[in-house]
Amino acid sequence: MREQQGPERQVPAQQVRVLLADDHPVYRDGLALLLGSIPGVEVSGTAADGAQAVELAGELQPDVVVMDVRMPGLDGIEATRRIVTDSPHIGVVVLTMSEDDATLFAAMRAGARGYLLKGAGQAEIVRAITAVAHGEAIFGPAVARRVADFFAGPASDETVFPQLTPREREILALVAAGRSNQQIASALFLSPKTVRNNVSNIFAKLHVADRAEAIVRAREAGFGR
Repeated sequence: MREQQGPERQVPAQQVRVLLADDHPVYRDGLALLLGSIPGVEVSGTAADGAQAVELAGELQPDVVVMDVRMPGLDGIEATRRIVTDSPHIGVVVLTMSEDDATLFAAMRAGARGYLLKGAGQAEIVRAITAVAHGEAIFGPAVARRVADFFAGPASDETVFPQLTPREREILALVAAGRSNQQIASALFLSPKTVRNNVSNIFAKLHVADRAEAIVRAREAGFGR
């Protein structure tokens, strides 16, 4: 997970300024009302898509952006990357319906410090916002278990398929999870050509003829959970 860059921003204990980004107005406005009623939380703005979130984050400089993933135009992953690149002191909490590992790890690589599923309770959302505002990383219980399983599993155990590079092992785990090359490219911020080349190298190193055989080999070894 990316560490905060530059000097740590001092967030007043009594107030955390939040920008909300979600393309569903009912959910966005409801969350704004909810958070606005919480002592110590100020909703400084709302955005209906990723591009607007990037623009408002630059203008308003909130402490935290609560970011949906699937939005029209610029999605939440790319919006997160741009916000964190331009303003490293801003913490991003992803709040989404997306439960798949590819989205989770893409958000982490983009610089998100928190990841919650929609349906999280008020206390959990407020706790995540407060923690991220102070430079911590926080994930919902179900998400945290998946993160722990990923880093404890065969994908991080170099004794399994030791002939593969770390990048090839990462791609193999996503192949085993049923991801297409395009989905893998999006998740890892790679070009489709780079993914294709890595997949070809994986096939050669594992001595498999095709994707289906690679998936069987990988899943037998515990990849793609």
